[in-house]
Amino acid sequence: MIVHDNIYKKTIYAVTVVVLYVLLLAIIIAMFNIFQTIGYVLLKTGDFSQVVYRILTIFVLIDLFKTFADYRVHERIRLTYVTDATILIIMREITVMVYSQNFEADVLVVFSALLLVLSIMRLISIRYHPTDSSNPA
Repeated sequence: MIVHDNIYKKTIYAVTVVVLYVLLLAIIIAMFNIFQTIGYVLLKTGDFSQVVYRILTIFVLIDLFKTFADYRVHERIRLTYVTDATILIIMREITVMVYSQNFEADVLVVFSALLLVLSIMRLISIRYHPTDSSNPA
């Protein structure tokens, strides 16, 4: 049984290290992509909404990087990090729809309701943190 636990821990460690390096590489490539898009905007051949979309994408990548880095340290996934990443993804999609002026009202309402539910879930997870000793059991 101990051998299986060691194999599991080493495998998870190796996978998270690879994922962290891939995310770091994706963040670096995304930064170069932003500078390229800004150059296109300055030359009047690009759209500024693409710059905003790519910046918000970097925020999502940073949040995912933070989630995996925290998993390596604590060996658990924190609910707040996952909800933060999901909230950022939804905010990015809402921003893209508004900037492109290509949205339907019902889709925007659904995204807004999902954003509200995720925000409430995040507030509750902060308020009732599992390691907080003052929480009622």
